[in-house]
Amino acid sequence: MTDADAPEVSSQGETNEPEPDLARSRRRSALLATSALVVLLVDRLTKWWAETSLDEPQDVVWTLRFSLHENTGAAFSRFTNLGPVIAVLAVVVIVALVRVGRGVQSGVGAVALGSILGGAVGNLVDRVIRADDGLLSGAVIDFIDFQWWPVFNVADMGIVVGGALVLLVSLRGEDSLFGEASDS
Repeated sequence: MTDADAPEVSSQGETNEPEPDLARSRRRSALLATSALVVLLVDRLTKWWAETSLDEPQDVVWTLRFSLHENTGAAFSRFTNLGPVIAVLAVVVIVALVRVGRGVQSGVGAVALGSILGGAVGNLVDRVIRADDGLLSGAVIDFIDFQWWPVFNVADMGIVVGGALVLLVSLRGEDSLFGEASDS
């Protein structure tokens, strides 16, 4: 063993060996799951609040108001009444995120994928529990209204912020979702 391969020894005489891959992988998985659960929980709580409290729009500050809307389409209320198709696509995205998430090595990547996952599950839950016209036909609750931008919810914020983090990490090149970027 060369000096470069030898574990570092702290001032207290403890060996500072590199963290095992399995432990690191478990921490990243826990970070991904925690991020997803936080987004999902905040989304569900805020949608419950919106449904039970927003009989009339409530002005908050500047152009921000809370106003209850039901979205049967996709982002920005596009593709109205294609909820079941959108829901099936959401299931595919969720499965893909879970599979990709198993290999994530970056803490930022784990939070990003978890945020996207939590948002996708949050909107899918709406389509399931609010379905009146068949499986996955329910509308998504939106309530955050700037009056100059399409109305959205916390799940949408999780998806957008998570996607932005993935893009930012990719553009900076310092770190990637699946480990440190190489110099080559």
